[in-house]
Amino acid sequence: MAKKKSKRTRRSGSGRRKNQFRRNLLKASVGLAVLVVLIVAAGAVLNYLLMRKTAAPPMKSVPKVHRRTLPGKKGRGKKAARRAGAAKHAQPIYEIYPHEELPPPPPLTPLKPLPAEKPPWVAIIIDDVGYDRAMAEKFIGLKEPLTLSIFPFAPHCREIAATAHRKGLGVMLHLPMEPVEYPDVDPGPGKLLTGMAPDQLIAQLRQDLGSVPYIRGVNNHMGSKLTTYADQMNQIFTILKKRGLFFIDSRTTAKTVCRSAARLLQVPFAQRNVFLDNRQNAASIRSQLKKLVRYARRHGQAVGIGHPHGITYRVLKAQLPEIAKQVHLVTAAQIVHVIS
Repeated sequence: MAKKKSKRTRRSGSGRRKNQFRRNLLKASVGLAVLVVLIVAAGAVLNYLLMRKTAAPPMKSVPKVHRRTLPGKKGRGKKAARRAGAAKHAQPIYEIYPHEELPPPPPLTPLKPLPAEKPPWVAIIIDDVGYDRAMAEKFIGLKEPLTLSIFPFAPHCREIAATAHRKGLGVMLHLPMEPVEYPDVDPGPGKLLTGMAPDQLIAQLRQDLGSVPYIRGVNNHMGSKLTTYADQMNQIFTILKKRGLFFIDSRTTAKTVCRSAARLLQVPFAQRNVFLDNRQNAASIRSQLKKLVRYARRHGQAVGIGHPHGITYRVLKAQLPEIAKQVHLVTAAQIVHVIS
């Protein structure tokens, strides 16, 4: 007959089982804690990656040429340079000229041919206005019927437009449009882009038109890409038609479709014939003015576009009295007409 186990032996076996249970429970608790930590860590990593994916992309640094100081405003200090680089008041660069001289556009037949005894008509537009009020006032002071084309949302756009209107000058909106160089070259605040949906394009256009008072018409700033897109230009001209505004094509590309859009929508239209100051020296600007007068004599009218450079102002101040004897200087609104 087998001997019964002693109480001591039974207690020892029971204690071992309890210790083993405690060890197993401890291991399970530690394992569970590690699993919880791993799950929390994985969730944090996943959340970080999702935030990185959905966050807005960082803004590109603006090329140095876009942050240049205004003409005649050298050495303004670091604080002024930072202000000039701020998005709200950053000055867009001036016109991007075609790399090669564009072939002359087909002449626009005037709506009413000018009498032979009257001199040809010439409109001179000064683009890129709105950031240097002092320079704009110099052009206004020339007392000739020039036209100022003013950037939307420029710091002094409203004051300059009001002064020009009061003095009898023409006032236009200088509408920023996408160039082929975009995004390396940014046409500035209020720009219209080829990738915009129709509603977005029209909404931006309406904001641009509302930012400058007294405008009678529009011409494009840059736009060597957008002005080749017929659908977008038709949308733009539809709004101009409704508002009774004219359009002057700056002709930054030979592939522009602005003329056909103007004909389709019956928007009063003209086109740039001569850039006056793509080379900023006095001799070149005088030569371009002579070219402008010759074109006007040949075709009855001509449009020249210059920019608010000091050298352009000085040459015009010296040359306009003589030019006014050869041609009839008019505002842009007087030279446009509906083409058939």
